[in-house]
Amino acid sequence: MDLHVRYEGDDDPDKCTARKLARFDLAELHRSDRATPYGVVLNPHAERALSPADADIAEENALVALDCSWESAGEKMFSLPGEHRALPYLVAANPVNFGRPMQLTTVEAFAAALAILGEPDHAERIMAKFTWGETFLDLNEEPLRRYADCDDSAEIVAIQQEYLDRE
Repeated sequence: MDLHVRYEGDDDPDKCTARKLARFDLAELHRSDRATPYGVVLNPHAERALSPADADIAEENALVALDCSWESAGEKMFSLPGEHRALPYLVAANPVNFGRPMQLTTVEAFAAALAILGEPDHAERIMAKFTWGETFLDLNEEPLRRYADCDDSAEIVAIQQEYLDRE
């Protein structure tokens, strides 16, 4: 599954997980919407949750994330062409947002999506480049496994609700 990033470049380059993925040839960065390929776009504002049912689209086209600072990640930023999907409830392990739900870095979003779409080895491979990478997969092991066993977005949302009810 090819990983592509619509890269804004508005956050700290030393902490940018997308740039690190690109340095290791694990993802391709794009500076414009037009240059970014069509695919499954990870979008926290999407109406549908990512589910294993989206795997074929991501495999045939691309898995796409927007890399920008949280301050500028408004709905208008997600004008990319593709099938927009929201990630379900997960907890961040990155040093900036550790333990916060839904405050994932680009690499955490990609790893979560890959795990849900049936590519756990690929998720482990990209997270291995980060000292806290294994922690993300460990922290979210149960929900990622449960999400990956779902058939569609509705099942994902139902499981996500169980985690939200615990908050």
